[in-house]
Amino acid sequence: MSTPHKALVVGSGSIARRHLANFRRLLPEAEIGCVSSSGRRLAESETVATIQFTSMEDAAAWAPDLAVVASPAPFHLEHACFLLDASIPVLIEKPLSDSLDRVRTAAPLLARHRDRIEVAYNLRYLSSALQMKALIETERVGRILGLRVEVGQYLPDWRPQADYREQVSARRALGGGVLLELSHELDYLNWLFGRFEKVFCIATNSGQLEIDVEDRADLLLAREDLTAQVHLDFLQRRASRSCKVIGSSGSLHWDLVANCISMDSPSGTEVLFSDSAADRNDMYVEQLRGFIEVAKGRALPRITLEDGMAVLCMVEAMRQSAATGLQIPILADPLLALLPPEYHSP
Repeated sequence: MSTPHKALVVGSGSIARRHLANFRRLLPEAEIGCVSSSGRRLAESETVATIQFTSMEDAAAWAPDLAVVASPAPFHLEHACFLLDASIPVLIEKPLSDSLDRVRTAAPLLARHRDRIEVAYNLRYLSSALQMKALIETERVGRILGLRVEVGQYLPDWRPQADYREQVSARRALGGGVLLELSHELDYLNWLFGRFEKVFCIATNSGQLEIDVEDRADLLLAREDLTAQVHLDFLQRRASRSCKVIGSSGSLHWDLVANCISMDSPSGTEVLFSDSAADRNDMYVEQLRGFIEVAKGRALPRITLEDGMAVLCMVEAMRQSAATGLQIPILADPLLALLPPEYHSP
């Protein structure tokens, strides 16, 4: 495929609108289509699409060259599979789905099209994230001994122009709650440090926000050589997002809000990276730029179906742990585990 001539976005929320605007930027000559997840016709003020559809059937019949699925999480796989069945490459917004049961049903089709699927964990494209990856790979602080991760932001401040209680993040029926909504942290832990084997989780609703999902969670992820303490919440009045890497020769402090990294060692503190002026939309642009290459057949997905499934398996184990008060193992090979027996090698 040459440069795409038709790009589709499924959904009409804030992230869908961002993808539409970025498609207009990256593909100025292309037609940009949009279909809301409910099929309702959108007002002109809600979309910058050049063409609008009121059903997935009409959107697929338009034969887009690629598509972004940015509907609520419970509908991600339904919409993605509909498009994949028509051989349309898809970028699926995080999380991959809201439950493993939905993945289990869709697993054979997803496996057949895995080279056409990317999962939108855009934090991997943040400039400081790429620098952290390099620092970890070059063992800047020696052997990694422990990790402390935190993310918290007051949910009503996320999108102050709308009632937060009606938004996806706040509603169980739409895949809300901190475990799914803040799963970027789970993805980057896997990406930077490798997969974990088991988890203990306490996830609760504080009652502060009048919502029906967990608004705070504390996790202990573990494997034989490493543990990670993780805190997630919708409650902190001042946004906080950080990762501390405790190493044998020093500690890295990654501040994702300030987009900077410092290192503590016996000789003092050194700033290793700082890019506070970066445009955060650049993450989304680079993500789409890479996905366009996947759709052209010129590149493999950077954030794969397996990556998205690994995060969802972590969330499933966390839910089981929170419900039972027990430490729960995390599926090691989620795609293989969810495929029916006929897809397994003899």
